Amino acid sequence: MPRWNSCNVLQTAPDANRLWQFDAKGGGFVLGRELSSAPGQSLPPKSVAKSWVALWQPKLNIAWLPSENVFLRVIELPKSAFDETLAMVEFQLEKLSPIPVTQIVWTLHVLPQAAAENLQTVIVVIVERRVVEEFLGKLEGTGYLADRLEVLMLDQLEAAPATEDGAWIYPSAPDGQNVTLVAWWFGGALRNLSFLTLPPTGDRPASFKNQLAQLVLAGELEGWLTAQPKWHLVADAATAAEWEPLLHKGLGEPAQTTEPLPPVELAARTARRAAVASERASLLPAEFATRYRQQFFDRLWLHGLATALVLYLAVVAVYFCATGLVGYQTGKVEEQVAANSDNYTNTLQLKSRYDVLKERQDLKYAALDSWKLVAEQLPADVLLGRFSFADGQNLSLSGTAPSDQIARITDFSDALRKAKLNGQQMFDPLGGDPFQWRLSGNTVTWSFSLLLTHTEEDSP
Repeated sequence: MPRWNSCNVLQTAPDANRLWQFDAKGGGFVLGRELSSAPGQSLPPKSVAKSWVALWQPKLNIAWLPSENVFLRVIELPKSAFDETLAMVEFQLEKLSPIPVTQIVWTLHVLPQAAAENLQTVIVVIVERRVVEEFLGKLEGTGYLADRLEVLMLDQLEAAPATEDGAWIYPSAPDGQNVTLVAWWFGGALRNLSFLTLPPTGDRPASFKNQLAQLVLAGELEGWLTAQPKWHLVADAATAAEWEPLLHKGLGEPAQTTEPLPPVELAARTARRAAVASERASLLPAEFATRYRQQFFDRLWLHGLATALVLYLAVVAVYFCATGLVGYQTGKVEEQVAANSDNYTNTLQLKSRYDVLKERQDLKYAALDSWKLVAEQLPADVLLGRFSFADGQNLSLSGTAPSDQIARITDFSDALRKAKLNGQQMFDPLGGDPFQWRLSGNTVTWSFSLLLTHTEEDSP
């Protein structure tokens, strides 16, 4: 059973259509909005149509069938589950229906009151299929696709249960049709329901009296009418003032008047009842329900494709706009590049010359600084035979010394590797070739190389 988020109840009448919108969250069915429209006028799509939101916030659309097209039958059956009750009613349907069963749609409603604990009172609602299809066609013309078709008098009967034996007269049913419902309560249970049609002109009291007399005779023959009924009129003050003279002439005795439920409360009761009703017992033909469901999903697909197409076109439009803007900016830049190409070429040449001159200057000062450090650190008895500065970073030193000066040459190599110029390390302590020496008689030949880390840019 779906958990409904909202519910619409539509009432059609010759003068105007009325739509009540209920908030069904939590099963409260609180009235949110009431709309009126002329017969045949389209209803607001935002109020009645279903969109993507209905997938997770289900909406229930209900329509009241006109009472003049409905047949009501009252039967008593043994208490049982709903499916079993449905099967028992279906078994008796040919006897209950005034129309061939192949030409009708029907449903049932179980009243809480019954003559005995082991019995249940069931109201069978029968409508000609042609009438239902024509009614649904009119609703479709207004943009309203009903999920359920209901009869409002069922809720009116439940709202005012009988407290004594008698007949309850419901004149001018709330759907605006010229019909009158008579409910016969005897023995604490509903025994019969009859619709009486009164002529708009002529001797209305006589017509009313004749129809009631026929119903009384039928009740006596069936055995449930065992005493003179007491008459009750369920009508508001204005309707009661119109009907009291008619009842006095037709019945010859007064009728007790009771206020009916207003249409909005009947709509709320219908919404609550339909929200929990079984889909197996519905006046809406199965083919219409299937078609409406298919139309809903087809509409979702079409809206989804339309939305995707709009998004695609929007993305393409943005892409072409962005491409056009980038192309325009690129053209402006290319124009500027073309205008400044000579200056740019000359600037590159000047920068290249500057880099060459600066590199020469840096190498010159780097060589001088290296020579200065070597001259300062070289021991007195050690001869420097070769001083080579290559690639701007590699400093190679070699020479000779007495054999007893190996330790001083080693200290000289270590001192150079740790030497600093202006507080910064001049050579990489781990770079270059290690100290090497070779003894030849009383003379040692030595060599090592250093990797420069200090540049002229750091020199004052």
